[in-house]
Amino acid sequence: MSCIQSRPFAALLVAIFLSFSGGVLRAQDTKPGEPAAKAAPPQTADPKAGAAASGEQDPLKRPLSEKQKKENEKSLKQELSKTYQRWLKEDVTYIITGEELAAFKQLSNDEERDQFIEQFWLRRDPTPDTVENEYKEEHYRRIAYANEHYASGKQGWRTDRGRIYIVFGPPDEVDSHPSGGYYQRPMSEGGGSTSTYPFEIWRYRYLENIGQEIEIEFVDKSVSGEYRMTLDRSEKDALLNTPNGGLTQYEQMGLSGKADRFNRGQIERLGRNPFENVDNSKFFDRMDTFYKLQKTPPVKFKGLEEIVSHKIRYNLMPFDVRTDFVRVTSDTVLVPVTIQVKNKDITFAAKDGIQRGVVNIFGRISTMTGRIAQTFEDTVQIDVPNDLLTKTQENASLYWKAVPLRPGRYRLDVVVKDVNGDRLGTWNRGIQVPAFDEDKLAYSSLILADQMEKVSSKTIGSGNFVIGTTKVRPRLDAANGKPATFKRNQRVNFWMQVYNLGIDEKTNKPEATVEYDVVNTATNKAVLHTAESTAQMGNIGAQMTLEKTFTLDKLEPGTYLITIKVDDKISKQTVSPTAKFSVE
Repeated sequence: MSCIQSRPFAALLVAIFLSFSGGVLRAQDTKPGEPAAKAAPPQTADPKAGAAASGEQDPLKRPLSEKQKKENEKSLKQELSKTYQRWLKEDVTYIITGEELAAFKQLSNDEERDQFIEQFWLRRDPTPDTVENEYKEEHYRRIAYANEHYASGKQGWRTDRGRIYIVFGPPDEVDSHPSGGYYQRPMSEGGGSTSTYPFEIWRYRYLENIGQEIEIEFVDKSVSGEYRMTLDRSEKDALLNTPNGGLTQYEQMGLSGKADRFNRGQIERLGRNPFENVDNSKFFDRMDTFYKLQKTPPVKFKGLEEIVSHKIRYNLMPFDVRTDFVRVTSDTVLVPVTIQVKNKDITFAAKDGIQRGVVNIFGRISTMTGRIAQTFEDTVQIDVPNDLLTKTQENASLYWKAVPLRPGRYRLDVVVKDVNGDRLGTWNRGIQVPAFDEDKLAYSSLILADQMEKVSSKTIGSGNFVIGTTKVRPRLDAANGKPATFKRNQRVNFWMQVYNLGIDEKTNKPEATVEYDVVNTATNKAVLHTAESTAQMGNIGAQMTLEKTFTLDKLEPGTYLITIKVDDKISKQTVSPTAKFSVE
């Protein structure tokens, strides 16, 4: 069972978080994405009695002189490692409350900071009685999506659109004008036509603590891909400062002059219109909404209860496991874990006129010191008609779970149980989560997939095998070392991300080439070569997603090696990841 260590700092933290949550503190295994704590012998402690037993004062209420506060802040800047600085400035900068930040600054060592981070995520867990923290997983999925879609010379999470997406999630509707150009104003903006900069309007039907029917406008005045959130609807007007250009309806009729837009002392320079009195009364509501959108969202889930960790057992149930690595932030990596069980190893039982196989899956990721970083468990159920059972047993079933982790070395334990047959299988390996240095050209795992397709806007960033906007279902290597196998009538899909491409200062775009080479390993003969450049890929930034599909009908049975060479012309760096696959 997970427990709080009975040391002085533990009681200190109990007091901190009881003051936050106003309730009972529960202990839980460390969630993903947290720095590893120092090794310490676990002891059982009563979380309700910890604060009282220690007699220590809540640091939020501890009296500090102004001199002490300044000294603490100075020592914090000197003391905090890059790991904690990045966690504060990148991972949670939009969601950490002022009270939490003040409490974090009062902590005196890394062990206390690790415990703080653990409790930070626990307070936001919508289902504290389960092993998963859906809030945390969704938060890192949103960061990954923002980096992939809103980058503009800087990482997507740093942009206005990225911030809104991370805090509030995907909008219910997007009115996008990526090229700007001709625009017919609604009467609430003065009517008439003009030419605009690129802009987007995001609409949310409801945002908690903010209101209903929320519209957020973003304008790209620099035409560089960086859309800035604005309160002034006239900011998108490219002819705003052009005399007699883009006139409103009243201006065309001579009922007002364009100069009136600048002489009325208002934030918006829309020009006079028949609805301006009504619109002016609504402006204060829009202003209130605008500033509410800047605030840190309140913590919704505060209940903390003890949960029981599972023990790993051993038996004979064969299965395969694959781990991949996809960068989310400079200090957080998304680690998709794929588990494959052959259907012939699953016991099917007749129920309600169908054959049903049920497999329970449990996984645990821990640091090398034994600290648990993540656990997951799920049930996979396969239902097939009686007459299709034989054919179904020729295939395999996949389970997929993506967890965010910090760079470092971990141990992954997986146990799979055949419920009907009561068989168990275990698997454990060490995994090295890579650090994607910001000044070095880097790449994610190269995934060979049997399915690769874009997903609907409703399932972006969530769902089985979904990374960003794409469903990527890996084809796994066999446990005996044989590479992923495809049939000649199938297609092989390659998915990979490239990070830290150099950006040209003049064009604000990268300049790189990508070459795909497939070689028959038996003959060392090239069977496929194709190339493309970033200029052909549309509007991309320092991060690039590669998705390629090749048919296999012309390849002879055998083993092949795919090499994807990325040559960055600006940074003068090259990467060439490879992967093997076989064709039958």
